[in-house]
Amino acid sequence: METAISAEGLRKRYGDHQALSRIDLAVPTGTVFAVLGPNGAGKTTTVRILSTLLEPDGGRATVAGHDVATQAREVRRSIGLAGQYASVDERLTGRENLRLIGVLLHLGRRGAKGRADELLERFGLVEAADRPARTYSGGMRRRLDLAASLVGRPSVLFLDEPTTGLDLSGRRTLWQMVRDQVAEGVTVLLTTQYLEEADQLADRVAVIDRGTVIAEGSPDQLKREVGGERLEVSVTSLADLAPVARTLAGLTPGKPVTDPVNRTVSVPLTGGVRTIAAAASGLEALGIEPRDFAVRRSTLDDVFLALTGRQDEPEGERMAAVAVPGGRRPA
Repeated sequence: METAISAEGLRKRYGDHQALSRIDLAVPTGTVFAVLGPNGAGKTTTVRILSTLLEPDGGRATVAGHDVATQAREVRRSIGLAGQYASVDERLTGRENLRLIGVLLHLGRRGAKGRADELLERFGLVEAADRPARTYSGGMRRRLDLAASLVGRPSVLFLDEPTTGLDLSGRRTLWQMVRDQVAEGVTVLLTTQYLEEADQLADRVAVIDRGTVIAEGSPDQLKREVGGERLEVSVTSLADLAPVARTLAGLTPGKPVTDPVNRTVSVPLTGGVRTIAAAASGLEALGIEPRDFAVRRSTLDDVFLALTGRQDEPEGERMAAVAVPGGRRPA
């Protein structure tokens, strides 16, 4: 399979801060590649380098077969970019925004008009096409921004946290639009803090932390190799969390993960049925009747937590001290 995006040893420093230590990526053509990482891990810096908006301090990268350092103009002709915040002009209508971009991309007035009409139809914006963009809802602005990134028919699309601030319905709408582009052969590199987003869309996932790729694989592969199965116990009272965690800690080598919000404690299920039986006996000895007691397959949230020791959420960060399991580690 051809490679649409390749990066080898990308490095970038801002003053005393090493934003990227070594980033290596290989994104096959016609796939969705998700980049996950905590705030400040280097996701946006990576996208800015690959889209020629920022020069690396070291390393090499190619996009659509063009070197980002020596063939920046060719790279820009091949890509589309949608960032965390809508980049359209709010004073112009949706139609005017798309036509203007088409003219700037040398499509000609007739070509720009036709492409704008096509994208307004595809993204469900026809009824709002002649309203100023400032009157659009957040979801509509995101759709218009994505449409704007596609005016030039790019072969590679960079989406830097494009659904930030959208509700689940809005995110799902954008997800389908991304799938539609991939079905047409577009390669998508997506950065996101919504782990469900990566699980839904990505063919492969790279987890980066402190400017280095620490794990890479398909979502299922990462969940199987890093997360595995977990025993999860839910309790009714917050006071029961600590004794349950202590009990489960003695049953497996993995450290328990406690979630006070959902009142759950989970541990890696390394001993199979024996661990389940021992956990049930331990809870009975404590006199605690669990609200729920289940074995579940790991999610990307579990993988992210295990690899980075933290879990980013829209409402903030929840920290946990968890050892990094086997696999690719920071240098």
